[in-house]
Amino acid sequence: MAVDALVVGAGPAGLAVAAALRARGLHAVVLDREPAVGSAWRRHYYRLHLHTPRELSALPGLPIPREMGRWVARDDVVRYLELYAEHHRLDVRLGTGVRRLDRGEAGGWSLTLDDGSVATAPYAVVATGFNHTPREPTLPGRDTFTGRVLHAGEYRSGAAFAGQDVLVVGTGNTGTEIAVDLAEQGARRVRLAVRTAPHVLRRSAGPYAAQYTGIAVRHLPRAVVDRAAHVVGRLTTPDLSAHGLPRPTTGLLTRVQDDNAIPVQDVGIVDAVRHGAVEPVSALTAYDGRAVVLADGTRLEPDAVVLATGYTRGLEPLVGHLGVLDARGHPIASGGRTPPAAPGLWFLGYTNPISGMLREIRLDARRISLAMALAKDDRVRELTGIPL
Repeated sequence: MAVDALVVGAGPAGLAVAAALRARGLHAVVLDREPAVGSAWRRHYYRLHLHTPRELSALPGLPIPREMGRWVARDDVVRYLELYAEHHRLDVRLGTGVRRLDRGEAGGWSLTLDDGSVATAPYAVVATGFNHTPREPTLPGRDTFTGRVLHAGEYRSGAAFAGQDVLVVGTGNTGTEIAVDLAEQGARRVRLAVRTAPHVLRRSAGPYAAQYTGIAVRHLPRAVVDRAAHVVGRLTTPDLSAHGLPRPTTGLLTRVQDDNAIPVQDVGIVDAVRHGAVEPVSALTAYDGRAVVLADGTRLEPDAVVLATGYTRGLEPLVGHLGVLDARGHPIASGGRTPPAAPGLWFLGYTNPISGMLREIRLDARRISLAMALAKDDRVRELTGIPL
């Protein structure tokens, strides 16, 4: 079968675009170096559930089964991705890593695989994931610290830290949820290092999920959303300033757009802070032998430090030579658009919108499939002179 597109990555984004292309009669081959689809989801901590409701999180062409509940658990997300690839009869080649992507000699795209072989196709989609390469802050004394340090990507369950004193670094959704998990699973003491106070929102008010508001406001002026979010936050979220977690000084949408800082969905962190199960402390600034040093000068001696400090996209080895990334390593074009320097190459899943990542993946996958179908029609018309 002729291959129209090579898709790098068999996570939600890669599978979604392959299915959207199939729906338009285009054949995509999905390549992934891991042995199973959805490998990133398989490595997430056990407690994780989608922070977006089931009805807004499905990929193109297949609803998430109702029996998986409204807030779909990690294991059920993996099952859904497996079901999705099977349902759409996607051509997925697992255990096939891609080392580099280049322009093909006869046009199109050439992918150098880990085994040195080359795969080619007229079009390519990069979908290796928003959370690709763990990011650890460079701090003095890291090599001398005698406690355990692990990135959140290595964390699975608080049960492994029962009876221990743990410092969690990072106040995004991952850091706050890991802190709650540690407290619930019997850690002796849990502290949360806060560099920038997060916006904390209720995940839902009855049947109304916070994501619906995110969808409604994402294209409104930043100042309007920031002001409205400030008012809503004061009405719906307790003030935790007395417990060491002040309200943020930067507007909600400003943080999303400037820092990729999605608001924290409250799945237990507010009560954990109010009741002392999780103690906010100053930001981590250094390690010093058995101790860690905080921004206010406090020295702690935790048994373990969990770094919920995010990820980089990790795209430089694959496409950094093509002029398609900005200074932060993010694609300069996304959705249905291709970079000016690389027509016929699309990126999917590299935004973190307030309206929900899986929802935007679904919409962008359809945009890419339409753009590619139109590009293929133009290419056939140019080569054959036959109007389509």
